Amino acid sequence: MLGAFVRAFRTPDLRRKLLFTISIMVVFRIGSFLPTPGVSYPNVQKCIDATADNNLLGLVNLFSGGALVHLSVFALGIMPYITASIIVQLLRVVIPKFEELHKEGQAGTAKLTQYTRYLTIGLAILQSTTIITIARSGQLFSGCEFDVIPDDSWVTLLIMVITMTAGTGLIMWLGELITERGVGNGMSLLIFTSIAASFPGAMWSIAGGANGASKFIVVLAIIVLVIGLVVFVEQSQRRIPVQYAKRMVGRRMYGGSSTYIPIKINMAGVIPVIFASSLLAIPGLIAQFGDQTSDWVQWVSLHVAQQSAPLHLLLYVVLIIFFCYFYTAITFNPDEVADNMKKYGGFIPGIRAGRPTADYLSYVISRITAPGAIYLALVALIPTITFIVLNVDNNIPFGGSSILIVVGVGLETVKQIQSQLEQRHYEGFLR
Repeated sequence: MLGAFVRAFRTPDLRRKLLFTISIMVVFRIGSFLPTPGVSYPNVQKCIDATADNNLLGLVNLFSGGALVHLSVFALGIMPYITASIIVQLLRVVIPKFEELHKEGQAGTAKLTQYTRYLTIGLAILQSTTIITIARSGQLFSGCEFDVIPDDSWVTLLIMVITMTAGTGLIMWLGELITERGVGNGMSLLIFTSIAASFPGAMWSIAGGANGASKFIVVLAIIVLVIGLVVFVEQSQRRIPVQYAKRMVGRRMYGGSSTYIPIKINMAGVIPVIFASSLLAIPGLIAQFGDQTSDWVQWVSLHVAQQSAPLHLLLYVVLIIFFCYFYTAITFNPDEVADNMKKYGGFIPGIRAGRPTADYLSYVISRITAPGAIYLALVALIPTITFIVLNVDNNIPFGGSSILIVVGVGLETVKQIQSQLEQRHYEGFLR
């Protein structure tokens, strides 16, 4: 593998792409520490040292690489774009116009991408306003006596909203630059950068606590175990054989080839975990604005918002399994696949074309999604349960899903570099 890295940097055009990608990632990390105008950076540092991070905002803080708690220019990170992309995908089921644009090919995809950008800016305005309101009320750092926004005039608050929204737009542009001129998917690599940046500090904090050495070794072993599980499952797939009949087009004969439909065990990716965590964060967020002495607020805080509560873990598993089936049903349409196969003369051996093919694909998807959903739940729960047993704070943000994202993006990027090396008759990373 090291030899493949050396060959990648010896290839001029691939070296330029890699260096361009790395430089954009560096710019992204620098922006994560630039304070937003109107924020007292020294007071923010004092509050970070004096209090624990708010778990309710852990999802946004994860995808911003810790920029949220610093209230930096890139405080929102890539989260508004992720949310907008998911919403646009879900709207394809509800709005026929979106489904028509999806079927139009590159032109329709470009239009949907434009809608995603507009929605990203709108969500950035909404989220920046919410975060600034929480920081202004003191809920971002519970128990901190320092004022992180000394001047709370409407002009200052407006400048902060505009700055954070512009930061989100800049992140979106940087991600598209990586996709066009660099290596890999730009948005995914920026998420990878945000999560990976928090790992060293999290592991160091575990090692520095009570019985730090033993806890560090156990946590490191669990992480290696989860990474091995993720690599094994993400590379696994069910291959459904497909044959194409021979047909004459003019004077040429086409078809007669054999191929397969690759169906991954985990077709939904990390989306079900994100959905489940987002929904479970809503009751705790609502409870933050209620009367802290009331019974329902204390019950929600104890049984739903607390990550170690049995009810929280049970709801977490149920929501992950539900959204795994739900998102797979949205992204994979057996009827559309069967129609395309029939149009080009393709068929599954032993299965008639048309409706029987769609029914067979639905049967396979429903069966293969079950182990995929159980796998996602295990990956999400193993680190969390480990932290509870070891009495360690959840220092690695978002538990196993962060490892799932990092490994998934890393594998996809390595595959793209490998394909470019193979085009130049080099041996790739994966043998």
